Amino acid sequence: MDESEDERPGEGLDVTLAGLRVVREVAERGTFTAAAEALGFTQSAVSRQVAAVERATGARLFDRRRDGVRPTSAGRALLRHAVVALDAVDAAGRELRGAAAGEGEVRLGYFPSAGPVLVARALGALRRGRPRLRTVTREAGTPALVRALRSGRLDLALLSSRPPHRSPDTDAPALRVEPLLEVRLRVAVAAHGPFAGRASVTARELAGAAWITGPPGADGALFGIWPGLPGRPRAAHSARDWLTKLHLVAAGAGVTTVPEALRPALPPGVRLVAVEGVAEEVRRVAVVRLPGPVTPPVAAVVQALRQEAAELAG
Repeated sequence: MDESEDERPGEGLDVTLAGLRVVREVAERGTFTAAAEALGFTQSAVSRQVAAVERATGARLFDRRRDGVRPTSAGRALLRHAVVALDAVDAAGRELRGAAAGEGEVRLGYFPSAGPVLVARALGALRRGRPRLRTVTREAGTPALVRALRSGRLDLALLSSRPPHRSPDTDAPALRVEPLLEVRLRVAVAAHGPFAGRASVTARELAGAAWITGPPGADGALFGIWPGLPGRPRAAHSARDWLTKLHLVAAGAGVTTVPEALRPALPPGVRLVAVEGVAEEVRRVAVVRLPGPVTPPVAAVVQALRQEAAELAG
C-alpha cells in the first residue's frame, strides 16, 4: 500500500521555534557564549540547538572564527525566513494578549552620539504626530547594530561612517543605506579652562591635553581622542555615556571629541572648538535597513529622522 500524501516525508524544514530563536540570537550576538548569556542558557544548550537546526537544514549555518561566529550564506538565507516567522509568531502572541500596538511598532538602533539630539527629537515629533506608533530603541556600536539588522531584531539603524563611506558589511543582500546628515567633529573644552574664549585650537596644543575617551572601537582606537593626533595622546578618563564625558569636560578634567550635532545637548560650562593644523574630520549619519518593502510605521520613523536631520543641517 502506498503512503498517503500526509504520511510521506514533507519537504519543509522540521525545526522548532526555539531552535530558530537560538540561531537568531547567535547571529546577533556574534558568539555562542554571548547568545547563551542573553537567553539564560548554557553554552552547550545553545550549541545543541544550533546543531539540531543544522541537521534539519543539512547545512552549516555559522563559520567559526577566532573573534566569534558569522552566518554562512545558508545561515543568512535561513535567517531571512526565520525572522519573518518569528515576528509573525510574536505578533500573534501580542494580539492574543490584547496588546496589539495601535499603528504598529518600529525597532530603531542608533550609535551613542545620535541619541541625545537626533533620536530624541525624532521620537518627540513622532509622539506628537503619531501617538499610537510605538518606537523601541537600543544604543550600540556599528557591528552590533548591523548584526541586529541582519538577525531581524531591528527594523532600522542609525550608523555613522567616515570617508570613503563603505557599506557597513559585505553580506548579501546589500543593506539599504540612506544618508541623512554630514557632521563635523569638534573638540569639547571647558568654558573656563585653558582654551576659554577660543574658536579653534591647534593639533600641537591638543597633543598634551588630558583626553576623556569611550571604550575602544572595533579597530582598537579610543573614541574621544581626535583622530590622527600626532604623538601619544594621554587618555585620562574613560566613560561610556555622553553625559558623564561632557560633565567631566565642564569640570575641567579634560577634553573630548564630539560631533557638532551634539551642540544643543551640551551642559553649561562646555564649548566646542575647531581643530587647526590637521585635516577636517567629517562623519556621515545614515539610516540603514534591510532591502524589501517598507511598512507605514517604518516609513514614518524614517521621515521623522529625515526632518530632524534637515533641521540640524540647517
